[in-house]
Amino acid sequence: MAETDVLPPLRDADAVVFDVDGVVTDSARVHATAWKAAFDAYLRAHPPADPDQRRPFDAETDYLRYVDGRPRLDGAASFLASRGLDTGPDAVEEVAAAKEKVFVGHLRSGDIEPYPGTVRLLHALHRDGIPLAAASSSRHATELLQRAGVAGLFAAIVDGGESRRLGLPGKPDPALFLHAAERLERPPARTAVVEDALAGVEAGHRGGFATVIGVDRLDDGSHGPALREHGADTVVRDLAELLAPDAPPPHPAHTADSPREEAS
Repeated sequence: MAETDVLPPLRDADAVVFDVDGVVTDSARVHATAWKAAFDAYLRAHPPADPDQRRPFDAETDYLRYVDGRPRLDGAASFLASRGLDTGPDAVEEVAAAKEKVFVGHLRSGDIEPYPGTVRLLHALHRDGIPLAAASSSRHATELLQRAGVAGLFAAIVDGGESRRLGLPGKPDPALFLHAAERLERPPARTAVVEDALAGVEAGHRGGFATVIGVDRLDDGSHGPALREHGADTVVRDLAELLAPDAPPPHPAHTADSPREEAS
């Protein structure tokens, strides 16, 4: 490869697929807050028979274990099952709809920001001519990327709406990432995946991708071992770690606010 600011293991990738929540933007924090509001309200209204199961939703441990990286309905069902509660369609939809209302309120208020290190890496890869895709089970992924000013750096955006339209199973099934690589016209064996969720790194590992980068955003770095256990080849605290120390910051003129290929 010609001169580049990108370090291994992404330096030799022919394409890179990025998750959105917790990787490109700090929206995972807001998802966790919204899930806590929805689950705690549901637990109060429908207390489990076992008193030990009535404790509030933990926005760190429960979020990572049961809902992070999963489609919204799958995450709701997973946590309800962990507390011995009804996982029928009505119950799952009730708590998922409550979560969605809280999350959208935060999204519309502009309470979500991109990670500067990720923005720098995206621009460096784009300068190198590496095709990029964003793949997320969230129906809000495209809007998040547009608000972050980086949507135009992605050759393909596969969000929750497209995933549902195509009937793609949720993570840890690799279907979402495989579809994103197909959109980039690159084989998984030459494509890297960047993820922060356990279900996501497992999906990248199952899909036979060239390398899976796990991102540990926890303050104490305690998420790293679990990411490796689920399939991450490399774990970083910030994606700027994959850039040369003297890599230039993104030039404002290079930032685009709309994707070159809209997800339907």
